[in-house]
Amino acid sequence: MSLSPDALTVTLADEADTIRLGEDLALALRTGDCLALTGDLGAGKSTLARAFLRAMADDPDLEVPSPTFTLVQAYDLRIPVAHFDFYRLADGSELDELGFEEALNTGICLVEWPEMAESELPQNRIRLILEHEGDGRRATISADAPQRQRIERVLTIRDFLSRQGLGTAKRRYLTGDASVRAYEYLPLDHGKRLILMDWPRQPEGPPVLDGKPYPKVAHIAEDAYPFVALAHALRERGFAAPEILAADYDRGILLLEDLGTDGVLDDEGRPIAERYLESARFLAALHEKPVVRDIPVTADHTHHIPEFDRTAIKMEARLLIDWHLPWKRGTPATEAERQSYSAIWDGLVDRLERAEKNLLLRDFHSPNIIWRPFEKGVRRIGLIDFQDAMIGPTAYDVASLVQDARVTISPDLRRQLMEAYLAARRAQGGFDEDGFLAAWSIMAAQRNCKLAGLWVRLMQRDGKAGYMKHMPRTLAYLATALEHPDLAPLRDWCAAVGIGAPES
Repeated sequence: MSLSPDALTVTLADEADTIRLGEDLALALRTGDCLALTGDLGAGKSTLARAFLRAMADDPDLEVPSPTFTLVQAYDLRIPVAHFDFYRLADGSELDELGFEEALNTGICLVEWPEMAESELPQNRIRLILEHEGDGRRATISADAPQRQRIERVLTIRDFLSRQGLGTAKRRYLTGDASVRAYEYLPLDHGKRLILMDWPRQPEGPPVLDGKPYPKVAHIAEDAYPFVALAHALRERGFAAPEILAADYDRGILLLEDLGTDGVLDDEGRPIAERYLESARFLAALHEKPVVRDIPVTADHTHHIPEFDRTAIKMEARLLIDWHLPWKRGTPATEAERQSYSAIWDGLVDRLERAEKNLLLRDFHSPNIIWRPFEKGVRRIGLIDFQDAMIGPTAYDVASLVQDARVTISPDLRRQLMEAYLAARRAQGGFDEDGFLAAWSIMAAQRNCKLAGLWVRLMQRDGKAGYMKHMPRTLAYLATALEHPDLAPLRDWCAAVGIGAPES
């Protein structure tokens, strides 16, 4: 790959390289993108388009008929794709009849022979020209900055894989999350696969407190060092975190062991009790073992596990008043409401000073737990999201599991999970159960105040409205946490400003 201010140039030695470029572009394009493929007959447009569609479908046998005569072929995939061929297009005005604008608004448009309707296509289309070059081909890609950056990123990852001896590996979309991280999987022989974490560095955001941006105040990991450090530390303690196979810290790319594909939910998205119970026992084992705060990662970098301190706890809880409350009632919080809310959390954090503290993983719930049925004991629980781990009240992770943000935990299962955890901790000896239960209620309230604001922020600031489906559950969990006597001031404050459990 070579770069210029105007275009990316990719040398394609053979048809296999053309297929890989199509597959890589399937990881880069988003809803609203138009990929315009230009080239002479036999230049490889159809080969690239077919590879793109099969990768998007994650189906190597997907039928991809030529749209030469139909002009358009629609595919209902992870992102809907409309494959257009304008070779027989009589006039550019026919695009309206073909549903081009609607296809672009709801998915990706893949266009062969775009020159037949040049003036009708969006100005911000991605232009890809395929030309013969010796025995191979050359692809020249021009795009606006946001699209170009995404394409450069997938080509950068391809270069990383080449340096690991995996330059010809297939790559498939796995998942994204509410952060900037995205994941791919690399299918290997005999049903095995590797996981790739794509974690590009982000520009520093605006200051929110004492001149620091939100990630620094809330101790959110901003690069891959914490993930690698915690993976090593957890593995050394006998827990199932992925082995780090390769890392490029500057470019934010990790190649990981695959811990499996089973989770803790059934096919209907409901919690599987046995797996949740084993997860609760895992937390009891985690909280028994001491942890080293400073973990060497490379010769010149040591990760210090931060403390879930007063500032971080209050900053997260503030999401409720910064985002949820204005959304809920249409007006921002008053200065008096802010001051009283802050004072309540000061009192609750004071109570946490006496709480048991150890490593907390921060997001220990269904999306981040892998079920490993062929292992035993705590190794049946695979861990995949722990880069933001801190030292803080052990009750936090128990609240995260027992009040899973992504799935409803019934009161009966909640009681079973709490008893499984408490029984294991009692067996270890020296466990302050009453103190833990008080801390659990505070941590459950703090986490749900954070989430109630986070769902709104993801919708309003980041355009990710899908997370709002979790709001009723979050408010119901918050109401449960507020039942503890120590939470009476926060319960009264929520009632006064109109925040409460959703109506049944």
